[in-house]
Amino acid sequence: MGGAGKILKKGLGEMGFTSGGGNINWFPGHMAAATRAINARLKLADLVIEVRDSRIPLSSANQDLQPRLSTKRRVIALNKKDLANPNIMHKWVDYFSSCKQDCLPINAHSRSSVQKLLELVELKLKEKIAKEPTLLVMVVGVPNVGKSALINCIHQIASSRFPVQEKKKRAKVGPLPGVTQDIAGFKIAQRPSIYVLDTPGVLVPSIPDIETGLKLALSGSVKDSVVGEERIAQYFLAVLNTRQTPLHWRNVHNNNTLKEMQNENRNDDKHDYNLKDLLPKRRTLPVASNVHYVEGVAREVQSALYSTLSEFKGDLEDENQLEILIEEQFVALQKALKISSKATEARMMVSKKFLTLFRAGKLGPFILDDVPNLES
Repeated sequence: MGGAGKILKKGLGEMGFTSGGGNINWFPGHMAAATRAINARLKLADLVIEVRDSRIPLSSANQDLQPRLSTKRRVIALNKKDLANPNIMHKWVDYFSSCKQDCLPINAHSRSSVQKLLELVELKLKEKIAKEPTLLVMVVGVPNVGKSALINCIHQIASSRFPVQEKKKRAKVGPLPGVTQDIAGFKIAQRPSIYVLDTPGVLVPSIPDIETGLKLALSGSVKDSVVGEERIAQYFLAVLNTRQTPLHWRNVHNNNTLKEMQNENRNDDKHDYNLKDLLPKRRTLPVASNVHYVEGVAREVQSALYSTLSEFKGDLEDENQLEILIEEQFVALQKALKISSKATEARMMVSKKFLTLFRAGKLGPFILDDVPNLES
């Protein structure tokens, strides 16, 4: 993704990074306190579940914690596997396996998926179970990788085993990073007693690698306002274009074009008019068809990006030409998303809606990190 890298370097001064190397700095006070608490409890943990985002298996690792985690029994849970490209996911499992690291892609909202994770945890603890009466499992990860959703699912499974815990407070789950701000735990097994501790999501105080920071922002682990929605959208468009992903959306574009032609033909054939046609039509909002409505918007976006990239005659490796293409795509997206050109902060609205579609998986499954080449 040479083109994407170039456009990022060119726009450093405008992208909300510090001038001294381009670091992303987002480290609220509660993260500093949580980091100290996590480090203290890591000494007591018998096993760590490190939750990462399947779309960024390496970028979503807290690098400051890695030296400590590498000395512990650990399972890497690649969450949000439903949003990740299944054609590449097995390569990541093979990569972590080659690094002698247990890794399991999961969907934290699926009880059967989380059950497999707990079975792997108990298998990893099998030797220690025979020696210790009480075992502690910690769940760690950067913000918004789905730790709270995972904890809630584990809680449901644990509550079915130990009903007395059912009334315990559930972890808060939300689309914004930094929701969980304390450390809580509950029992998931008896004889030996196994307790699971949830922890707040914590980042490193400064993210020096620009692209890692943008991947975290794109996936929602860093607040949009820290980097800026427009710049995150620009980065994602650079990734899509340099990978030529929109060219795979040709069928979507052709289907949209066919529907437009059919609609035009229907309008041309219409010749019977009555007074009712002159009355203002009542605007109907999508009711039960909300999902179909969103999918329709996603198809419009995919079609717009296919058109702009397929008609582009420039060089994607040239940062200036890539920027021109991205500007054209912003205009096309504004039309596809039906945002008035007169609207204030139109580009911001385009960026927010575009990012929302990606984060909800409506533009398809993605893995933004490249699998490392172990031979090199």
